[in-house]
Amino acid sequence: MKGQEWYQENDVAEAYEDKRFSGGGRLIDRREKEAVLDALGPVDGDRILEIACGTGRFTVLLAERGADVVGLDISGPMLQQSREKARAAGVEGSLDLLRGDAGRLPFPDDHFDAVLAMRFFHLADAPEAFLSEMERVTKDLVVFDTFRRFSTRSIYNWALPMGSRLYSHSEVDDLLESADLDLRDAAHDWVFPYGFYRQLPGGVAKPFRFLDGWIGSLPGGDHLASVSYWQASVK
Repeated sequence: MKGQEWYQENDVAEAYEDKRFSGGGRLIDRREKEAVLDALGPVDGDRILEIACGTGRFTVLLAERGADVVGLDISGPMLQQSREKARAAGVEGSLDLLRGDAGRLPFPDDHFDAVLAMRFFHLADAPEAFLSEMERVTKDLVVFDTFRRFSTRSIYNWALPMGSRLYSHSEVDDLLESADLDLRDAAHDWVFPYGFYRQLPGGVAKPFRFLDGWIGSLPGGDHLASVSYWQASVK
């Protein structure tokens, strides 16, 4: 797994959201949460697992909407940030946070109504194994995102010390087939890469986001997107 040691550092966990979701990064946070809620639909009473839950952005969001949530992450410091966020939101009783390996999930088959993994597959060195485990423990739905090959993310990747795994549509199709999953729906977004928005103040980022959305809405605009949000169901 790329960046595994870096990801588990205390100072990284403490500064994670401030670095990624301040200024223009707030637009990214908002869109990712929208994508998750669109994919899962109403979650009240559902049992949901989030893989690589990090600082708890999505676990807390889903618990606030009535879901019974389990968040799993390999980083103890990240999980501590999740616990603090859950306490602040008053939902610590609606979620469990566990340290563990996403390649060997400690749950029985068909245990969850849905399994979620955001900001994970770009770091995965064995995506087939992870996706198969997600399929094993869900009754129905798997939700995840990927960075797209042949997009502006490819250029941005050169500047990253760890880089990211990029996926074409056909590669995701092959992944889903290998995990016995059927593609239910997909959304493609962000002509300009995430790193671009993180460098901008919020007020400056908003006009670029408007332009980004306009370009993406043009015929063929999906092919310029750098991020894809996938919904898949068990066959």
